[in-house]
Amino acid sequence: MKGVLIVLIFTAFTNNNRFLCMKSMSQDQPLKFLALGDSYTIGESVDVMDRWPNQVVSLLRDRGYLMADPQIIAQTGWTTDELEKAIKEKSVQPEYDFVSLLIGVNNQYRGYDINLFKSEFKAHLLQAIKLAKGLRSRVFVLSIPDYGVTPFAQEKNPQKIAQEINRYNTISRGICQELGVKFFDITEHSRLAAKDQSLVAEDGLHPSKKMYAYWADLASDWMVEILTL
Repeated sequence: MKGVLIVLIFTAFTNNNRFLCMKSMSQDQPLKFLALGDSYTIGESVDVMDRWPNQVVSLLRDRGYLMADPQIIAQTGWTTDELEKAIKEKSVQPEYDFVSLLIGVNNQYRGYDINLFKSEFKAHLLQAIKLAKGLRSRVFVLSIPDYGVTPFAQEKNPQKIAQEINRYNTISRGICQELGVKFFDITEHSRLAAKDQSLVAEDGLHPSKKMYAYWADLASDWMVEILTL
């Protein structure tokens, strides 16, 4: 009986490795992932490999997919208009297999007109679809996390921050539904940081590697589903 069990385990391991190799061999070129955003995408206060786009690529590689290193167009403090300017300056081409968008927290933080966010966010999403070779099924959006629960914001009216973040996310979710783009609500999970400081980076404001891992799991699972359709 023990010998049979060993054979079964070995067979399953061999078949799984063969399946992973077949996936890699079936790809002519590595998959390209473009992540657009701000500090939450560039991973302020965490190591490069702990940024959630880098964790996504690592998870997909573990599943046997050939992946190029993620291209990230993001910077701490960027608003929607600043992200737009950067994309134009870089002359980004429509050559990506997946494109993500996470933007808006700095619009809220600076007190910008939320209607401006609505128009600029939609323009960004349409541009993201174009950059994903016109495939809206390859584009996804992450909601804005609630930084009001972090130590940084404890004296900055956390309740008001939460309400405004919710308004921004309601707008972005609606636009995603309108355009048929995947929307991940990671905001409620981000609020767990109110009681779990391991979800916050050392700067007391940005997400930690642990929180980014949650985002990466959601995104990578969905990406695998899309790739296996």
